[in-house]
Amino acid sequence: MSTTTTTALPTGLTAGTWAIDLSHTEASFTVRHAGISKVRGTVAVTEGTITVGEHLEATSVSVTLDPSTVTTGDANRDGHLKSGDFFDVEQFGLWTFVSTGVREEGKKHVIVGDLTIHGVTQSVELDTEFNGTAVDPFGNTRAGFEATVAISRKDFGLTWNAALEAGGVLVGDKVTIALDVSAIKG
Repeated sequence: MSTTTTTALPTGLTAGTWAIDLSHTEASFTVRHAGISKVRGTVAVTEGTITVGEHLEATSVSVTLDPSTVTTGDANRDGHLKSGDFFDVEQFGLWTFVSTGVREEGKKHVIVGDLTIHGVTQSVELDTEFNGTAVDPFGNTRAGFEATVAISRKDFGLTWNAALEAGGVLVGDKVTIALDVSAIKG
């Protein structure tokens, strides 16, 4: 006979549907450039829902991002990232993340799910921190979360690169994605 373990929700987080507040949520990324520095950028989160169950394992997350909104502070680089060499936004217009499980690890949580970028889906694990809840001046109950994950861009078919004269390549393979999420309880 098997037993199912359930983990209590973090203090302050209550069951229900939480809509991700797009104006207070950011998805950012960092990737090594020329082996000596990092390029940082953002991609807009365009839709998202967190469904909190009665216990942690019954919680799910669904998020959509729009790679055509990529911003790195350099218009030429942004255009290159949107092109067929990288994100190919004409063919692969949206990125998605759909959770398949949530577990507690110490004081943090891990959200496991399917991340789809460039038409390729890979299972990833987001290290997630719950930052608490608050009622804003408009009476909305908000919850805050931060999550990070490191991926291999090659695993998602993002293989463009250029060799450097001194050796190495222009764009690193490891991409660190960070999410800063504010959600409003429905």
